[in-house]
Amino acid sequence: MASTSPRPAQRRLGASGPVTSALGLGCMGMSDLYGPADEAESIATIHAALDAGITLLDTGDFYGMGHNELLIHEALRGRDRESVQISVKFGAQRGPDGQWLGYDSSPAATKSALAYTLRRLRTDHVDVYRPARLDPKVPIEETVGAIADLVKAGYVRHIGLSEVGADTLRRAAAVHPISDLQIEYSLLTRSIEAEILPAARELGIGITAYGVLSRGLLSGHWNPDRPLAGTDFRGDSPRFQGDNLAHNLALVEALREVADAKGASVAQVAIAWVASRGEDVVPLVGARRRDRLAEALGSLDVTLTPADLTAIEAAVPAGAAAGDRYAAAQMARLDSER
Repeated sequence: MASTSPRPAQRRLGASGPVTSALGLGCMGMSDLYGPADEAESIATIHAALDAGITLLDTGDFYGMGHNELLIHEALRGRDRESVQISVKFGAQRGPDGQWLGYDSSPAATKSALAYTLRRLRTDHVDVYRPARLDPKVPIEETVGAIADLVKAGYVRHIGLSEVGADTLRRAAAVHPISDLQIEYSLLTRSIEAEILPAARELGIGITAYGVLSRGLLSGHWNPDRPLAGTDFRGDSPRFQGDNLAHNLALVEALREVADAKGASVAQVAIAWVASRGEDVVPLVGARRRDRLAEALGSLDVTLTPADLTAIEAAVPAGAAAGDRYAAAQMARLDSER
């Protein structure tokens, strides 16, 4: 049975970061990349999250080319801004047709992007500001230095990073304290455990884990016959293709047996496993609907015993996933995978 003693309601993002809720809400899918979303339901979901005690909202200025930030502004209308932490990624460049044009995290682009973000969010500061990916043209020291200027000016509270490797973490932290690293971490994606997670802990950097349900694979709700809209990037994701998908869904069914024994759902056990990795790890759940949010919140009531963890590892061993988490061209650009 799921425990009636929930995990701590709050966690700190690293040694220097803010105190946030134990779960964060990733808002990307409300605007982009997962096919059509209902705007009214998205706002209702954000409201439900805030009412349930979630304080960390994660977005990117390129999610829907600004739409996601405008959506969050609308959802926060009339709410206490100081009770919410807004984490924003920047740097990804997109055309009017939505195509990806590369990255720009030069100092000038960094400061310009924040100016537009603050206007769309109708706020005077961002709680965590981070480049979405490492810009190969710009030393990380220059990007972090530019954000440090914004911290000094009061426009940014904390500096984060996303999808970077251990060496980049160390170089960045030498310029300014880094609150957290946002990176994919789930039962199906554990590559950070070798070098990146130890380096983050050495430096006092927290982890905000996205993709905790592996883009829906670990939700327990994925239908292999589900049609994907042309705007849903999972249509090009190796883990959702052919034999890879069949293999990965077999892992999910093995995990379902563990979840059933706990009186929990597959999604709840998958999220609880990520949360169990340490008090410095804050899972981000990408719920777009209130029912999915309610299920994710139930993970806070799931306490995993050593026996549970052994059973989970047996159901989904490290490295068991079939297919990379991104298409080959995207994987090649990830500093975290080098």
